[in-house]
Order: sequence, then structure tokens, then C-alpha cells
Amino acid sequence: MAANKILIADDESRMRKLIKDYLRRDGFDVLEAADGMEALAQFDLNPDVSLIILDVMMPKLDGYGVLKKIREKSHVPVIVLTAKSEEEDALEGFTAGADEFVSKPFSPKVLVARVKALINRDTGDKSKDTGAKPLQVGEIILDENAHTVTANGRDVTLSVKEFELLAYFMRNKGIALSREKILNSVWDYDYFGDARTIDTHVKKLRSKLGDCGKYIHTIWGMGYKFEAEE
Repeated sequence: MAANKILIADDESRMRKLIKDYLRRDGFDVLEAADGMEALAQFDLNPDVSLIILDVMMPKLDGYGVLKKIREKSHVPVIVLTAKSEEEDALEGFTAGADEFVSKPFSPKVLVARVKALINRDTGDKSKDTGAKPLQVGEIILDENAHTVTANGRDVTLSVKEFELLAYFMRNKGIALSREKILNSVWDYDYFGDARTIDTHVKKLRSKLGDCGKYIHTIWGMGYKFEAEE
């Protein structure tokens, strides 16, 4: 079986080399891009990449611009890197469709662990037919085997994390879920997030689900409950 292919886009050659060396030790095939436009070109040439690591501050086109272009045609998992510390940067990344957010400086070993977790979850969900029936709540149908979602008969395109969040909501329909419980259940074991991470994803989900977005009910001061309108 071919090694999983990772695309690293960062204008700092030393940073690319550091990440590349750690990934290659774990058997990954690594592609590199030094700016945003090169990242898009590499992705067009290698649409089979398993994951993309994107730096925010890049010449020609920044990481968020690259991410938005990629999300127009692919659900590939994306980890966003930034040297900035403000929480708003993470929220912007999640809004653009990022699956994980890592602030510099970071531990290369932790980054590799996140890469593995995202790839294993993504490929496991898509390549293995669990025999589970599609989930349906109201007019929303989610098929975990085919990795598809329809709302009111319309195909809905979701990022990996949005898909997982919606599946979690649907499996727990009618149950009040705290933000902490959602973070612990949907995000990785080593993810350090806050309530606004959840709120940002819920906002995106509601928008993409159209009229069915009203199924996600806010429980003020606690979290959310997912159920179809009676």
C-alpha cells in the first residue's frame, strides 16, 4: 500500500524541513510548497493527498485563501499553522474549513500525532463499510459509509469536522449536550479548544443545512440540542 501523502505549505524552508523530517520518519510521503499559489498548484497535481498542513502567513496567497479554494472542491483534512496567538485566528481558520489549528511554536511529535489521528479517522470513515444504516433526523440524511449529507433532498458539502459534529448531534438527537462534552467527543484527545470553537462550527452547520439548520437548538449557558421541529 502506498504511503499517505502529506502536503506542507509554509514559506519558511526550515519549518518545512523540520515537519518533513518527522513525517518521513513515520513513513509519510511529503510534498512541499513555499507559497499559497504553489500550494494550490501542488494540490491540483496531487488530488490524492491525505492531509494538508497550511501556514497562515504566506506570500502570493495566505493560508486562509488557499483553504477556501481547496474547500470548494475537496474535504481533505487540513491543519492550519500560525505564529499568531489570538483566538480569533483559530476561529477564522475553522470558519474557512480547517480541521485542526496549531500555534507556533509547537511540538513536532504532537503535530505528527494530530496528522495520524485525522488521517485514521478520515480514511477509516470513508473506506470501511460498517454496515450502519444512514442516520436520519427530520429532512436530514447522513450516510457515514458514503460520507454524504442531504438536507431537504439537497446535497450538503461539509468539512471533515463539520461532518463529525453533525453525525454526533444526530446520534444524540433530543439530548442536551454541553460544549465540554461536544469538544471531548468530537475533537481529538489532545485538542485544546474553547466554547467559541463549537459555536463557530454550529454557525457554519446551520448555514449549510439551510432550513434544517433550525434543528440545532441553543441551550443558553450550556450547549446545544439537536432535534427536528415538531
